[in-house]
Amino acid sequence: MNEPTILIIDDEQQIQRALRRILSESGYRVLVAGLGEDGLTLAAAEQPDVIVLDLGLPDIEGTQVCIQLRQWTSIPIIVLSARDDQREKVRALDAGADDYLTKPFGLDELLARVRVALRHKAQQRVAPEAIVQSGNLAIDLARHVVTLNGQEVRLTATEFNLLAYLAQNSDRVLTHRALLHHVWGQEFEDQVEYLRVYMRQLRGKLETVPQQPRILITEPGVGYRFAKI
Repeated sequence: MNEPTILIIDDEQQIQRALRRILSESGYRVLVAGLGEDGLTLAAAEQPDVIVLDLGLPDIEGTQVCIQLRQWTSIPIIVLSARDDQREKVRALDAGADDYLTKPFGLDELLARVRVALRHKAQQRVAPEAIVQSGNLAIDLARHVVTLNGQEVRLTATEFNLLAYLAQNSDRVLTHRALLHHVWGQEFEDQVEYLRVYMRQLRGKLETVPQQPRILITEPGVGYRFAKI
């Protein structure tokens, strides 16, 4: 079968029915599991293209499902999270999830996130991009050169490392902890204000309206995302 396969791991039957309908109508093959253990078994047997994972499962935590999946696969994982469960959502992203949606969510938004996840999966099969572009911004990862509207933008080494990490994971939510660990090291994982300072500096240099960023997007209480426009 040529259509992409989406695995839904969620115990709420209403959400199962809604997701199965909208995804099937959009041309996807849909598999459904109501338990984390069943989802892990299906993931291993069917090798889906994207996994949509609820955190509030009755048998094992969604974060544990992420951890177990990441032991053997890089299948994109989109997490579903209750609105007031931000800390668990962050833990899931740190455990290996690629994206998240907050319940209740729009079905059109879910479809857009699935399309992004499928693009990420396709990109895993080819060589990493040497130059990442978003609108008039271009980041040459090999030469460490950033241009905006064709003009070079001077960045410090730390600013470039932060921007490059975000760009290499474009359209993926990166948590504060993940960014701080990658750019500054494990001992800086709790220095969120430190990260905010550098993001303000990058926006001041790269965004047309720094107070209304279109590329360096804040995910409130979670982290940041590099958006391709």
